[in-house]
Amino acid sequence: MILVLENEVDPPTRYFVPEIRRLLEAAGARVRVYPYADRGGRPDLLDEADAVVLSGSTAGVYETETYPWMDDLRDLVCELVAEQRPTLGVCFGHQLVNDALGGDVEHRGLHTGLDPVRFADDPLFDGVGTRVPLVHGDYVTELGEGMEAVASADYYSNLASRHRDAPLWTVQYHPEFTERLLPRIEADLGWPEDPAHRDFGGVTVDRTFANFVRLADAER
Repeated sequence: MILVLENEVDPPTRYFVPEIRRLLEAAGARVRVYPYADRGGRPDLLDEADAVVLSGSTAGVYETETYPWMDDLRDLVCELVAEQRPTLGVCFGHQLVNDALGGDVEHRGLHTGLDPVRFADDPLFDGVGTRVPLVHGDYVTELGEGMEAVASADYYSNLASRHRDAPLWTVQYHPEFTERLLPRIEADLGWPEDPAHRDFGGVTVDRTFANFVRLADAER
């Protein structure tokens, strides 16, 4: 079972996690969702989870005073690393994981669009095209302890990361952001008018989830 932690603090924009669930299930996983931003703590479901996905959020990791559950999530990340539990952090999850492990995250302004990226030779990216949809305002400026960069873009050197010893990966892009989500994201956050940023041909970020399911199964 893969446990997805819903970290979105704004209920009207909680349309990413249903897509995460759909794509994980399409890859053959059994999925449960825990509303972490509402409850915090240590989910009871964690004991039966084979792997964990940390979702995105419109909150920033520096807003712990407003959202104290983030400290619970930091503790949980450290537990997952210690237990060698397969984990994938997405967008905010990418930032929170690195922050929890001693890295730094900064707000630098909203970035949206389909951007070319450079992937390291990592099984998480098998079959993932090198144009990915990005929508974020915060950046991992220093990786956490044990983390190494496994993807970069011209504007962002730490676009994805992997732990050197634990089965832990994080990505700034949204693997659930396929073309079907574009109208909602554009309405909520805006999107470039340039046709190059609207052509999803060859965009296969959803393969990230299928690869993660395969990698998590291999750890069982």
